[in-house]
Amino acid sequence: MSTEQAVLREPTILDQPEQRFPLDLDVRIPKIRKLFHAATRNQWDPKTDIPWDKLDLTQYTDEQLQAGREYWSRRAWAEYGAISESPALLIRFCHHGLEPDLRFFFTIRSQEESRHAEVCYLMAEKLGGYIAQPYVQKYQKSVSTHGVRRMTLDPSYSLEGVIAALVCAAEEVAFDAFKHLVDVSRDPVAAAVTKAVMRDEVRHCAFGWDYLNYRMPQLTEAQVKDVEAAVITMIEKVEMNGYHSPWLAPEEPASEAEVRADRIAWEAGLGATVEELEKPVFVATIQRLRRKMAPWGVTLPTFHHPKIGDF
Repeated sequence: MSTEQAVLREPTILDQPEQRFPLDLDVRIPKIRKLFHAATRNQWDPKTDIPWDKLDLTQYTDEQLQAGREYWSRRAWAEYGAISESPALLIRFCHHGLEPDLRFFFTIRSQEESRHAEVCYLMAEKLGGYIAQPYVQKYQKSVSTHGVRRMTLDPSYSLEGVIAALVCAAEEVAFDAFKHLVDVSRDPVAAAVTKAVMRDEVRHCAFGWDYLNYRMPQLTEAQVKDVEAAVITMIEKVEMNGYHSPWLAPEEPASEAEVRADRIAWEAGLGATVEELEKPVFVATIQRLRRKMAPWGVTLPTFHHPKIGDF
């Protein structure tokens, strides 16, 4: 990095000295400490705990296998993006000397996001080979990172806003998506993969709600509004742009190809889903977020999407 770049770069918490002591490791938020212990008890191995021998490729056409490769590769991209979030948040937790329960839990969350990426990668490999990037470069903006790592290391962003947006909003959308996929995946291996990921997502979502139910009453009105703005941005600019569901992405050849692949994979029972089935799931998730965040003073507006209308 040149001297000029160093001067122009906005400072992050990495530029500030670390103050580790006194080091507190006592239980401060019991619900989150319990989530940490539950996560350590419920570890699983993508290579050995999925019944890969039940995957019968002979029952699928070449077109269905290709669509399955595309779908599970895309899932791996999204899960891989989550791997950088946990270490960034750990740095923030340690820098602010926050409750040790948060730090303990997020060490395990890093492992869980890594195995989610690995199991999706393995599924794509089994179906004919993992695809390393979108065929159409324009689609990368819908499935690339949502900027949480940058926001986490930026002291001007509210930590509560980051957690509300990432965990209570995005992770909740992801959980409902995987729960839906368990119901529509007829292939036993695809169903096993989605169920394994979903079990971890339960804890991820619980962390967000447990922490913010503890923290939000301590915030000022202005800080609550920062949380509200962060959640709205995550829904409008990330989820409604196709981060988890390509049918929500702007209509263009890139997203059309992804939507077509999803339909073919769904018809084969290989783990994907389609707009007409997932749309009510997504709407119900946002409606639930609106209800659950209201006691915090967070008011989510009526959203609009061309394929949904007002919701």
